[in-house]
Amino acid sequence: MALKCGIVGLPNVGKSTLFNCLSNAKAQSANFPFCTIEPNVGTITVPDPRLNKLEELVKPERVVPTTIEIVDIAGLVKGASKGEGLGNQFLGNIRECDAILHVLRCFEDGNIVHVDGSVNPVRDKEVIDTELQLKDLETVEKNIGNAQRRAKAGDKDGAKLLEIYTLLKTHLESGKNARALELEPEKWDLLYDLHLLTAKPVMYVCNVDEASVKTGNAFVEQVKEAVKDENAEVLMLGAGIEADISELESYEERQMFLEDLGLDEPGVAKLIRAAYSLLNLQTYFTAGVKEVRAWTIERGMTAPQAAGVIHSDFEKGFIRAEVMKYEDFVTLGSEAACKEVGKLHVEGKTYVPADGDIMHFRFNV
Repeated sequence: MALKCGIVGLPNVGKSTLFNCLSNAKAQSANFPFCTIEPNVGTITVPDPRLNKLEELVKPERVVPTTIEIVDIAGLVKGASKGEGLGNQFLGNIRECDAILHVLRCFEDGNIVHVDGSVNPVRDKEVIDTELQLKDLETVEKNIGNAQRRAKAGDKDGAKLLEIYTLLKTHLESGKNARALELEPEKWDLLYDLHLLTAKPVMYVCNVDEASVKTGNAFVEQVKEAVKDENAEVLMLGAGIEADISELESYEERQMFLEDLGLDEPGVAKLIRAAYSLLNLQTYFTAGVKEVRAWTIERGMTAPQAAGVIHSDFEKGFIRAEVMKYEDFVTLGSEAACKEVGKLHVEGKTYVPADGDIMHFRFNV
């Protein structure tokens, strides 16, 4: 599943530093790869210690982790919604992303000039929010006219759309993001085709200094307060620290550096996993001597849909899934041991896989 997270932020907030850290990120046990697709796009593997454990037990020929695409979206300035700077390109790039990682500067440093003269992460957030809201408002207004014509012609769906569009227009005009609008799921489905920028899931990444990386600071608390009603996540890391970690060659050096700071792992590892969760994704595994592999699915998918991620034929000809829980597999040590004690279950088409399930599919086409 080619899923994208876009990194956004004003100039000098640490956005590009963070992207560069991701490009050189090293997992705790080994390097995990970063593949440059374009100068500002990379595919990054999701750190998952469960893969390491499965590799120990199964001893496969290869291990394949799951991935997320990260996009460094540049060019946002005030007026981007009207095409200022690289505005149109910037907004188009966000539209192509599934979620937004919004980097906010939450540190003081006299050597790094702030574009607006002072550090204020809530104000910075509102600058970008405003540009995205204006673009969404433009989209909604374009669609209201069509809905009005359909409603006047007696089209019930048109009337329903007009009601929702009008509600959304008022909401955006009040300076709120679409994701904060309370609507029933079926009404949200009607808004899908608008591809609203402010409806995308967002994680606010608070870039802090070394002294604040464990406990946070007043800036971080201001951000948390500002987004408490937004259905958004807040994650804290120090881009400067991550840059230092990315330059260390060995696992031992990285561990010593982290221990000195009182950290258990690099912030970018937490960020990648949090982004994965933000996209409403989970992992299942296939495990055999040829390959141990992590597969990405959306939460709530059925077993046939999960099988279809491997190959469409698996979904079309799905017969059953043979399922082992990760914890059982690790505790017992092998598939044979799971079978022996009845911990391998046969599941049908209605089964909804849990995160970490180890599965084999039987199919016929």
